[in-house]
Amino acid sequence: MTRTPVKSSNVVSIGHDPTSERLQVEFANGVYEFKGVSAEQHARLMAADSKGSHFHEFIKGKFSSRKL
Repeated sequence: MTRTPVKSSNVVSIGHDPTSERLQVEFANGVYEFKGVSAEQHARLMAADSKGSHFHEFIKGKFSSRKL
């Protein structure tokens, strides 16, 4: 999956596969993958002024995840 670099103090890049509904978020300490994230949820994350705040409020802990 291709990830797009983002401007954020916490998040390095974000990628999404709408077919499998997988989201990948790259932080300084590694890449994490989240399952069940819709294209709409990904679009809201990408449009957020603060990617880190949006991630913590709407994604972290709400979807099953694993470190890649």
